[in-house]
Amino acid sequence: MNRLKQYFPVIRERQELLTEIRSVRELEEQFESWTKEQQEDFLNLCTGVRGIRFLYDGFFKEIMNPEYVPERLNDFLSQALGKRVRVLKVLPADSVRLADENSLLIMDMVVEFEDGGIANLEIQKVGYLFPGQRSACYSADLLLRQYKRVRGERRKKFSYRDIRSVYTIVLYEKSPGAFHRFPHEYKHNFEQKSDTGLEMELLQKYLFIPLDIFRKIQQNKDITDKLEAWLAAFSIDDPETIIQLLERYPEFRQMYEEAYDICRNIEEVMAMFSRELYELDKNTVQYMIDEMQDTIDEQKTMLDTRQNTIDEQKAMLDIQRNTIKTMQDMVERGILGMIRVMEKSGSSKGEILEALQEQYQLTGEAAEGYLEQRGGLQKRD
Repeated sequence: MNRLKQYFPVIRERQELLTEIRSVRELEEQFESWTKEQQEDFLNLCTGVRGIRFLYDGFFKEIMNPEYVPERLNDFLSQALGKRVRVLKVLPADSVRLADENSLLIMDMVVEFEDGGIANLEIQKVGYLFPGQRSACYSADLLLRQYKRVRGERRKKFSYRDIRSVYTIVLYEKSPGAFHRFPHEYKHNFEQKSDTGLEMELLQKYLFIPLDIFRKIQQNKDITDKLEAWLAAFSIDDPETIIQLLERYPEFRQMYEEAYDICRNIEEVMAMFSRELYELDKNTVQYMIDEMQDTIDEQKTMLDTRQNTIDEQKAMLDIQRNTIKTMQDMVERGILGMIRVMEKSGSSKGEILEALQEQYQLTGEAAEGYLEQRGGLQKRD
């Protein structure tokens, strides 16, 4: 039995949906262009077999619109940041983005708080590579935007005390690999701190929430606080979890009612679903390309490092060979010099051979060889 329909009678029946789709040629063609799995996903979404996916762009921008329902965004940000905040206004998102980045975003919103602080709230379908470096760049952009705005407003009365903290808040639907090294943590706060204990307000703060890890942690667990309730609404479509959410926090019921009202407009919701499928395909391919390029770059770096190591080892071997050759020449000159001195002092051949073997640890044959070499040198002289 469809339990969500008991809570939301506006939810439509499967056959009713199919009949309407089949009655309009354009809708039927669109529906048939999807795979069987995608068709089932769509029908399950609209009939309450699975819950609403609030991270779909069409749902999120309507349900969380800060102009129409500011209390929702206020409450979510307050729970996420651990302090009460109220969005004063939504600022234009005029920060410079890297090429094609917007395609990976579900939402990108810059908001100003009552105290003058600024937050950039992002929800990403697929996590970008280099999330730390990227977030640091946008945090710097937020801070510079605030500085220019406040300095322009206050002019000669401007003081750096007027600059407030900036928050970069990122929710990942599919998080980058680095977060999976912490499978039991779904909330990561970052800020700059001294290694000596000296306290200084450096203004830039970050919050990362990997929703895929949250879902795994939340399996077979009750929702225990308001932040978990928000994250469950954003990321979990299991009807039993949604019912638990509604029983504990009835204020979420209105959100679901509005979403299911959207689902009654079959043309609109099919267009929304198609856009999500297109973006998912494009983003998945782009992410795979980025990962492959990153792997290629790493492999090239490794090969370059190995080649450098080989070149260094080869140079070291050449140095060692030259050193050995130099030492051998020095030993040979020493042996021949010793033979010359002993010959001049009237030493016999036997005495010279014995001295060479003892002094230089030579075999008898080697000592004889040096004597013969000395003789040959004398003949040339």
